[in-house]
Amino acid sequence: MIDFRYHLVSLMSVFLALAVGIALGAGPLKEAIGDTLTGQVDQLRSEKADLRDELSARASELSQQEAAFAAVAPSLLQGVLTDRRVAIIELADVSGDVRDQVAARLGDAGATVTATVQVTDGWNDPAKVTYRQTLAGTLVDYLNPVPAQDAGTDTELAEALVQALTAAAPTDPDRLSDNSGVVLQLLTDGGLISSEGDITLPADAIVILAGPTTAGEPSTGTVTPSPSPSESADNELRDAQLAAALQIGLAAQARATGAVIAGGELADNTLIDKVRADDDAAAKLSTVESVHTLTGQISVPLALSARIAGTVGHYGPSDGTTAAMPPRVVLPPIMRAAVQTDQPADAGTPTAPSGGATP
Repeated sequence: MIDFRYHLVSLMSVFLALAVGIALGAGPLKEAIGDTLTGQVDQLRSEKADLRDELSARASELSQQEAAFAAVAPSLLQGVLTDRRVAIIELADVSGDVRDQVAARLGDAGATVTATVQVTDGWNDPAKVTYRQTLAGTLVDYLNPVPAQDAGTDTELAEALVQALTAAAPTDPDRLSDNSGVVLQLLTDGGLISSEGDITLPADAIVILAGPTTAGEPSTGTVTPSPSPSESADNELRDAQLAAALQIGLAAQARATGAVIAGGELADNTLIDKVRADDDAAAKLSTVESVHTLTGQISVPLALSARIAGTVGHYGPSDGTTAAMPPRVVLPPIMRAAVQTDQPADAGTPTAPSGGATP
């Protein structure tokens, strides 16, 4: 049995050990411990300073490289898209700086931006399904070619938007057709698109800018629990957005001389990821990632020129791409001529279906 004397001896041993430690720390070991800690702190400070200097040097080097690349970009792009007319379609939220830089690079390549159209949330709003179906039924009367009867609302709306941006007047290749004006007005009045300025020239090609709101979280490769009802609804909406966006891309390639989809960093549940994962779409549509960077912005007109020339490619720093950047392809001069079609005559004043202003 442990008695009081045992506890007393144990306590005395503890206090003795503490006293010895204090004596050694304040005496013989004080200087050694202090010198060791001081040396380690000095070493860490020196390493931190070296890393800061290295980072600064790398940043300066990268800035110089980008400045040099930016300086030669106009020469690299010169003549690539001479006299081509390009419409820009924005899907979801696209940075104004990115859009302006892409437009500027298209200009460096010799192209004219004929239109900048933003697809609004109304394009996929679940509360406007019936209205979109009614509107699509109205729009097909102004389309040529007309989508198949079982094409679906997404396809009909995509065809309407793209044909409205590319269809020229039957007797004047330098003027947008009257039906195009009707369709654009109906889509605008219906709250499905917005645009900047008047659209008067038919586009030869189309660049689609895919905004970040079309993206979900990158895949972690782990099993996740079943989503809640709200998460399921969000996932369904995102899937619907991507499906509708893909239809716009396919329509753009079908009705224009070429189309390119450009987006940000490659991640799961983005439009670029969806295109590249779909063998049929990947064989038709060219994609450019990292469009927020100088390299990505310069790649857009290069990819478009290559696509018009018949080369489909997927460009960017990710694994599995065709190349980091597209090849430089100089297109021959474009010849436009009036072409008679069986497109319906001037439709007159458009009337949107009831319910266009509100969901």
